[in-house]
Amino acid sequence: MRATPAGDSLSIGIVGGSLGGLFAASLLMRRGHHVTVFERSRTGLERRGAGLVAQQEIVDLLQTVGRGAEARVGVVATERITLARDGRVLTSDPTPQTQVSWDHTYAVFRSLVSPQAYRLGQAVVAVHDRGEVATVETATGERHEFDLVVGADGLGSVTRHAVAPDDDRNQYVGYITWRGLIPETALPADAARTLLGRFVFFSGPHVHMLGYLVPGAGGETEPGARRCSWVWYRSMSPRELAELMRQSGRPAGSFSTAPGDLPSELRERLVAEAGQLLPPPFAAAVAAEPEPFMQAIYDYVAPRMTSGRIALLGDAAAVVRPHTAMGAAKAAGDALALAASLGLGLGVEAALAHYEAERLPVARAISDYGRRIARSLQL
Repeated sequence: MRATPAGDSLSIGIVGGSLGGLFAASLLMRRGHHVTVFERSRTGLERRGAGLVAQQEIVDLLQTVGRGAEARVGVVATERITLARDGRVLTSDPTPQTQVSWDHTYAVFRSLVSPQAYRLGQAVVAVHDRGEVATVETATGERHEFDLVVGADGLGSVTRHAVAPDDDRNQYVGYITWRGLIPETALPADAARTLLGRFVFFSGPHVHMLGYLVPGAGGETEPGARRCSWVWYRSMSPRELAELMRQSGRPAGSFSTAPGDLPSELRERLVAEAGQLLPPPFAAAVAAEPEPFMQAIYDYVAPRMTSGRIALLGDAAAVVRPHTAMGAAKAAGDALALAASLGLGLGVEAALAHYEAERLPVARAISDYGRRIARSLQL
């Protein structure tokens, strides 16, 4: 089936409806293009992330799509502190930093894309460049033709294979993150006194952890309505990772779990290990999360970001380590650059070459930065 745009606009298929796909869709629709987003989830992606640092690219994107006021929906950490294993404050740096919530950001951009353009339950199995068009094939056997296809399908990208068939595999780096997102009122008083209002860190052998406040699910920023987000990095062998996925009922080769996937006995084990390995405030935060979720950490930078009428964006193009706090910002920067390149009047393939020349060096630089941080953390 061919999507038919009006006037000089393009028909654009976007594979993946998470933040990167929504960033691109909202911008391209605002510029008059006919956009269709294919999202494999049947129910949506609420609560698939936790917190984001409010980097400038996200602020710029919100302003560009007419939602600049949302950039102020954040929680400011007034200082950055490092804890000792016994909970003492080792270092303090009075540098403020603003955090926003992933799910509120997702909801804002999701509201900019019509239900007709955002197709849930549409798993894409292949993308092809056909010269004059690019095609998207779904698991239901449908084939859709577009002037341009954007792969914003993340770590497990199908679109990558159409752009870089000889180099499209992620490399597991040997550690994972456990994550939690809890109401600040769920923290015991002692833990709350240490964690709330600060960006808090702890590092130990093969362990690194951080915690910070984010707005409530509806963007609430008043005390008592915010949430505490924690991220716990731990070393894990490939064999251990595969076993964790099996015990969590995830398919072989999976790289993450969603809230609720972790069996109760594994969650209890995680809480016990937190008590053994982490400072008491962080151990309390882990214990307060009934549904911790996990993501394995991988490296990948595509040798190229475009091929013919197909472009990669966000994690599909380059997976950057979470230590950089730049994954969402990079996706926002990619979306801004792609929309700007398509607006130059160069034609689709020349516009994509311009986009790649601008964004591939950025992806490489952020990826290298993440590796350097990881080395310093001994993960």
